[in-house]
Amino acid sequence: MYSAHVKILKVSCLGLCLLLLTGLPPLCPAQEIEARRWSHLPTDSNFAGGVYSYTEAEIYFDPVLQIKNAQMEMNTWAFRYIRTLELMHKSARIEFTQGFQEGKWSGLLSDVATSISRRGLTDSQLRFALNLYGAPPLKGEEFAAYHAKANVETIIGTGLVVHLPTGDYMDDKLINLGSNRYTFRPQIGLVHNRGPWALELTGDVWLYTDNKDFIIQNTLKQDPLYTLQMHLVHTFRPGFWAAGSIGYAYGGESAVNGEDKNDLKENLVWAISLGCPITRQVGVKVIYLGTRTQQSLGQDSDSIAVSFSFLW
Repeated sequence: MYSAHVKILKVSCLGLCLLLLTGLPPLCPAQEIEARRWSHLPTDSNFAGGVYSYTEAEIYFDPVLQIKNAQMEMNTWAFRYIRTLELMHKSARIEFTQGFQEGKWSGLLSDVATSISRRGLTDSQLRFALNLYGAPPLKGEEFAAYHAKANVETIIGTGLVVHLPTGDYMDDKLINLGSNRYTFRPQIGLVHNRGPWALELTGDVWLYTDNKDFIIQNTLKQDPLYTLQMHLVHTFRPGFWAAGSIGYAYGGESAVNGEDKNDLKENLVWAISLGCPITRQVGVKVIYLGTRTQQSLGQDSDSIAVSFSFLW
């Protein structure tokens, strides 16, 4: 969270060493929770959209660091593009997401008020997903006719998300918007639709490569993070739906230069989403998302997001 530069952090070299020895909680965890991620979409279609979100968080450090009342405020703008296709007689999709963030961290360091800000690009994200069972590759009138008859349907899908190290990163700072490493997230999803109701389950594993430029050429390693999320979705009419979501994450302990930081991540996440069509091609979505750490180190956060999407 804090830079090696004394003039910015107002800490001594001894204080910086203490930070490295005791470890830090994840201050902007990349954990996400999203309903309708495995929804059946018509093939050969394009979806593009944007999102704005505002997040407030309280951050909890090891008391030995003498950091109190640590808080974060984050504004995020993101663009997403989705292309659906047929692959091996299955429906599939490719997604690209790019974000831009502006954040401020503040708190008391040894009872002295201090703050720091960051502004720039986040890591780019690519996702490929393939429906292994259910959700046949259809388009146009065939797609509409299928859903008019399919009152009960089960979908099983698999996917891979890759986070690219393209975000803003400074190797002499602890607060960064980019991670300076690759993250691979194999996923599996299950959806059961029955009438207007849908139950969705998604499990993924976050696999991190090493960051070898962590705080002036130190090496940061991180264990896998395991996540599970569940969504209950009710569709009132095509494009108009509401969802309640809950998720859990466990693992992700880190080590710096081989020394374990004892910073196990255990987070509970929940969300409420509402989607509404504007036209046949344009829709909007509003989301509230909350996270609560189940450990003494970590963060509690609340976010509100508004997004729009366009289909062609």
